[in-house]
Amino acid sequence: MRIGELAARTGLSRDAIRFYERLGLVTGRRLGNGYRDFPEEAVPWLFYVRTAQALGFTLAEIRDHGEELRDAPDCAEALSALFEDKIRVIDDRMSELAALRAELHERVGTGCPLRAGQSSSSTPRSRRRA
Repeated sequence: MRIGELAARTGLSRDAIRFYERLGLVTGRRLGNGYRDFPEEAVPWLFYVRTAQALGFTLAEIRDHGEELRDAPDCAEALSALFEDKIRVIDDRMSELAALRAELHERVGTGCPLRAGQSSSSTPRSRRRA
């Protein structure tokens, strides 16, 4: 199917499909007249891509795991493993954000909350990580 039909069936713009194609998320072959021709499987795959994005997966993650998932004998098991990995990443990020929130809360009402003080809790996070 041509890009216009794929766009209409998926609700994506032609530019979005071209972008996904440049990233290697979807492939279409070129016809003799230069038009792209996408396989029927591109429709459910692009719905999958959009759902994965809504669940917090990056386009790079989707691209890197897409072929693996399509070839997996038990796609549900493979997806569950990816979800568990993503949950760990989210949990780690939530911990980092909670620590950042606590640090900011400590600085509220201190007169100059951005000025580094004597204690280690007032040392900027970026310096502490090094």
